[in-house]
Amino acid sequence: MQVRHVLETSLYVDDLARAEQFYVDVLGLAVVGKPDNRHVFLRCGHRMLLLFNPLVSREPSGEIPSHGSFGPGHVAFGATEDSLDTWSAWLTERGVAIERVIAWPQGGRSLYFRDPAGNSLELATPWIWGIGEETLA
Repeated sequence: MQVRHVLETSLYVDDLARAEQFYVDVLGLAVVGKPDNRHVFLRCGHRMLLLFNPLVSREPSGEIPSHGSFGPGHVAFGATEDSLDTWSAWLTERGVAIERVIAWPQGGRSLYFRDPAGNSLELATPWIWGIGEETLA
């Protein structure tokens, strides 16, 4: 047995409304649901990004086990090599500081920046892991 891919991943944010606006307006993700002040569900291609309020999600909800984290998390979003410069300009125009750009010795590049909650976000070409861009489809 082997799992095939990550279906969803989570980040913890202190202000769900502000984070939702950032992920929708700046990164272009679509809201799938936000049933309460516990979380916001966002579609990212064929996968999901879940934003949780850690103060609420650490409490049992009845159906979902409690979880939560404090401090900055990290997630990397896949991007094509051709799009990274455009992404850099787009983020800069929206007041998002580019923290670092790395050209990896094994190939590929990464562009690092932060969301409003301080989470470390990365736009990376799949080549950083030896994976071709066809996986982005």
